[in-house]
Amino acid sequence: MSKSAKSLALSVLLITAIAAGTAFGQVRKKTGLGREALTEEIAAWDHDVRPDGVGLPQGKGSVKEGEVIYQEQCAVCHGEFGEGKDRWPVLAGGQGSLKSEGPEKTIGSFWPFASTTFDYIRRAMPFGNAQSLTPDQAYALTAYLLQLNDLVKEDFVLSRENFAAVKLPNEANFFDDDRETSEKHFWKKNPCMSNCKSEVKITGHARMIDVTPGSKDGPKVD
Repeated sequence: MSKSAKSLALSVLLITAIAAGTAFGQVRKKTGLGREALTEEIAAWDHDVRPDGVGLPQGKGSVKEGEVIYQEQCAVCHGEFGEGKDRWPVLAGGQGSLKSEGPEKTIGSFWPFASTTFDYIRRAMPFGNAQSLTPDQAYALTAYLLQLNDLVKEDFVLSRENFAAVKLPNEANFFDDDRETSEKHFWKKNPCMSNCKSEVKITGHARMIDVTPGSKDGPKVD
């Protein structure tokens, strides 16, 4: 990033902060409630990580380190090899299955960015003990899950410096919402709101039969 671009970005952030502080000050003055958040309080919640690596903490972790952590804290739900247990999410495998009748939406087959994996692990895992992992542990777990999906080698070490170089196979199939242009020809000024069709048919069901009950065994609604 050029110096001018950095200066512009800092200026925008400063203006936004001043505006937010002014708005909050007005609300506080009017209601007598609340206080401005401390810098460390904001930092505690500021965990989001962008696909290009912005927001990543300092640290690193290897596939081998991640395997140990995974077996101790993750395998009980996600299986020893990311295959998933019971109804817990499957994390590995499924490559080439997205066009099949039973797609496996795993990190290696469906997810668009490695940052999604890192961010979710750091923010919400392990289940029941969220945000207990250090940045190094989050890097290690992400590296191990990438290796389970055959995306990196067994000796791979993930860090903030090489994070953006990791590319997931399905990234190109994610794109910005373009419905305002691609679906505009479907829009109507006066859409039908009642008695629009003489008959309505169910053409599909959720994949798991215990999620979508049949008409005979489903709950009765008055």
